[in-house]
Amino acid sequence: MGKSSVVSASKQGPDMPGLEALIARARSDGANPEGKGLPPVEKWNPDFCGDIDMEIRADGTWFYMGTPIGRKPLVRLFSTILRRDEDGRTYLVTPVEKVGIRVEDAPFLGVEMSVSGTGTAQILTFRTNVGDVVEAGPDHPLRFEIARENEGLKPYLKVRGRLEALLSRPVMYDLVALGEDVEVDGRSMFVVRSKGAVFPIMPADQLEAFRS
Repeated sequence: MGKSSVVSASKQGPDMPGLEALIARARSDGANPEGKGLPPVEKWNPDFCGDIDMEIRADGTWFYMGTPIGRKPLVRLFSTILRRDEDGRTYLVTPVEKVGIRVEDAPFLGVEMSVSGTGTAQILTFRTNVGDVVEAGPDHPLRFEIARENEGLKPYLKVRGRLEALLSRPVMYDLVALGEDVEVDGRSMFVVRSKGAVFPIMPADQLEAFRS
């Protein structure tokens, strides 16, 4: 990947960081591609420098200028400086610059789940496509949506900040297999448990219609 200028819909010029400069900045400011600690992106408040022609597709693939980024260490590096702000947009952030990127669905993909314990002591641990390992629980809740296009179930896991992982279909099936009926606020709900928290998937009386 050679030197390239950043494409911005709102700002272009000498203040716009090039891709290689952004990579160098991410590396120098503490982002660790091996996952041994993450930079404090939530504490940084740099100026917005415009949008970069980068996109994260729903299947977790990262693209730059329409071309997939095939280098996993580079994708991991970028993932450590991701931040989703109150405006609903996702940015790559360093102490001196903030650039916007496009995210088709969620920035991360949950690709593996492990289960330990049973009942109220059950813990669900997920691994993302960029190497994060997260235990679902009060600090990392699961939420569920029904996809409008096909009425399929879409589970999401909070990874860090406002960033979520969409669980892949195989992981989703394994997760649903752990579901049980529990009364929540006076209504029977189909739920999953992790670290003492209960996460409703859908009303229990809708489950058969969903499966059919």
